[in-house]
Amino acid sequence: QVQLVESGGGSVQAGGSLRLSCVRSGSWRARYCMGWFRQAPGKEREGVGTIHTGGGSQTYVDTVKGRFSISQDNANLTVYLQMNSLKPEDTAMYYCAVAQVPEFNCNTGAAFGAWGQGTQVTVSS
Repeated sequence: QVQLVESGGGSVQAGGSLRLSCVRSGSWRARYCMGWFRQAPGKEREGVGTIHTGGGSQTYVDTVKGRFSISQDNANLTVYLQMNSLKPEDTAMYYCAVAQVPEFNCNTGAAFGAWGQGTQVTVSS
C-alpha cells in the first residue's frame, strides 16, 4: 500500500509562487498516475493535474494551465506541483493521490485509491 505525504503549503500574496511536494512510500511499483487535487471551503474537490511516473506525461485543468507545472523525482519518490502567478481563487487544501492506471488513462478522472493528508495554500489579494 502506498502512503503519500504532502508538504510545501503556506500563505502568499497574489502573484507569488509555491512548490508543493508529495512523497510516496510503502509498497510501490515503478509506474503510477500521480494526481494533484484541491478543495476550497464549501466547494467540491477539483482536479488540478496529473503526471504519470512512467512516461512523464502531464495533464492540467484549464484554470491552472500556464501557471502550474507538475514534475517528478523518481529517485526520491517525489512529485512536485510548482505554482506560479498564484491567485486568491487558488486558495484551497491541496492533496496528492495515486492511481494504478496506464499512462493513456492518467488524468484527474482516474480512480485514485490512495490520498495524502493535504497541505493548505492560502493566497491573499
